Amino acid sequence: MHYDERIRRTAVLGAAGKMGSGILLLAAAEMADISLKPENKDKVYELHAIDISPEGLRGLYHYLKTQLLRIAEKKAVSLREVYKDSKELVENEDIINRYVDDAMRLIHFSTRTESAYNAHVIFEAAVEEVNLKVDLLRQIRDHSEQIPWFLTNTSSIPIAELNEKAGLGGNIIGFHFYNPPAVQRIVEFVAPGDTNPDLKSFSLELAKKMKKVIVPANDFAGFIGNGYLMRDILYGISLVHRLKAELGFAQAVYVVNRVSRDFLLRPMGIFQLMDYVGIDVCQKIMAVMSARLNKPELYSELIDLLISLGVKGGQHPDGSQKPGILYYEKGRETAIFDTDRQQYVSIDDVKENADAFIGPLPENHQPWKQVIRNRDRDAWLNDYFSTMQKMDTQGAVLARHYLKKMKDIGLELVHDGIAQKPEDVNTVMITGFYHAYGLINDFIQQ
Repeated sequence: MHYDERIRRTAVLGAAGKMGSGILLLAAAEMADISLKPENKDKVYELHAIDISPEGLRGLYHYLKTQLLRIAEKKAVSLREVYKDSKELVENEDIINRYVDDAMRLIHFSTRTESAYNAHVIFEAAVEEVNLKVDLLRQIRDHSEQIPWFLTNTSSIPIAELNEKAGLGGNIIGFHFYNPPAVQRIVEFVAPGDTNPDLKSFSLELAKKMKKVIVPANDFAGFIGNGYLMRDILYGISLVHRLKAELGFAQAVYVVNRVSRDFLLRPMGIFQLMDYVGIDVCQKIMAVMSARLNKPELYSELIDLLISLGVKGGQHPDGSQKPGILYYEKGRETAIFDTDRQQYVSIDDVKENADAFIGPLPENHQPWKQVIRNRDRDAWLNDYFSTMQKMDTQGAVLARHYLKKMKDIGLELVHDGIAQKPEDVNTVMITGFYHAYGLINDFIQQ
């Protein structure tokens, strides 16, 4: 079945979630473009948006209309050619609105899994729980009118495990978007040896059409992205435990978060990133990885404690950050959850002493946004980290140790066969996490 024919009937499971909604938007734009080709004008295209939450689906409708309008505005010139035979469409605004209407007409909103039974292609973006995913996939397999192809967005569960437990016969592939899918350029591509080769070819073409950077990962729990991130989080937590005796918990969190962000030139500190992902999501991912990789050290008592106290992070429906280990107001961190006092304490109360403990940034420091725009970035990074190597402040020492640990993690991912080569780890760091550099670099000292 040709690509254009295969994608005619598509479904997204978990469509109202933060990942599913972005995947649905990308699928809607791709299907709209295909359906508007002259040779396809008489064909029926169906995109089923499936979620258990009616409220979520209502919000999803408005999200899609808004985002499709933005997509249409960016390609108004090419849409003139698409609609050149529609003489009633004169102004760009008319053409843009028609495109949005045509794309929205493809989408059918449903709370029933049965809506996926006639789909050829199914994106799975359900909650990261093995049994839930397996039950959904098996139900669709058992009742489908044909043999469907599954593209799972799982960020931690091995694809071979889902394939075996749901009895999919190799008709499933790991197609892991990063958050938010409509913005992030990367897709981790996980295709075990028994993956249907036609599904693999289709998925590669789809990723290309969606303008995604494809990073192959071998089929190990956590893959490259979470294989790195969960270890990074655990290292940050271990530093907090080490510094807590001297600084207290809240100051220790502030120090580690600032060192990992400012000294290491990242867009977020490690605890900001943990909150963004969701502390409860991190707990689930670590549990999957620990059991399947036989690594009991992939576990955190602190994470369990935070969740037991209702501190979970994640985002509100409007995309704003929920309170996690840090508290946020208008996008800024304003407080830190102190586990000893079991309440938030103002960052202003810990900042002065914590900054004095850290010490100054390297004299040639630049903010992350400036660094990533630097055309001579590699040379600048060499100078920056060379300067930091000569400093004996607490912040510089912590940053050097942190940097070495991150390189060790990257090398471990390659050594263990999770990443196929160092360049793939670096691509995930730069493209997926927006770091200014890859983990495996010569300027990172061993």
